[in-house]
Amino acid sequence: MNITLETPEDTEALGAALWQALPAKCLLFLYGDLGAGKTTLVRGLLRAAGHQGAVKSPTYTLVEEYEVDGRRLFHFDLYRLKDPEELEWMGMDDYLNQNALCCIEWPQMGAGFLPTADLEVRLNYFQQQRTAEINVLAKNRLGDIKLNWKNNNLLL
Repeated sequence: MNITLETPEDTEALGAALWQALPAKCLLFLYGDLGAGKTTLVRGLLRAAGHQGAVKSPTYTLVEEYEVDGRRLFHFDLYRLKDPEELEWMGMDDYLNQNALCCIEWPQMGAGFLPTADLEVRLNYFQQQRTAEINVLAKNRLGDIKLNWKNNNLLL
């Protein structure tokens, strides 16, 4: 499914819609070039959850942890990862086994170590046009995720 994102606010709104649609335990891969809006989308997820604080890219820390109203979100940025085995050393399996939404930017850097995501969002931009391509990858989630986007219910 492709969605046009006209502004950064649209990207945040997509994140908010995903927060409402995704189950508490979910693995979400975020793809896109630098500046495509991956962290903006996560900010939208967290704002929809009620998080009032700053939302920064975990480029240097690799992971930022949030808990809002009893629901957990782990935001990973693997851009600076040198070797996928580093994920084992940082306890990635422990994060993924928790009842949490795990959002991973640059998941291709963890190829061979990360499991298949439940859902992926590919943020693209060409000239002034930004889009989000959303794909459900987990067979048990197909047709199970209902996204409310601009007053339309979209079945993913």
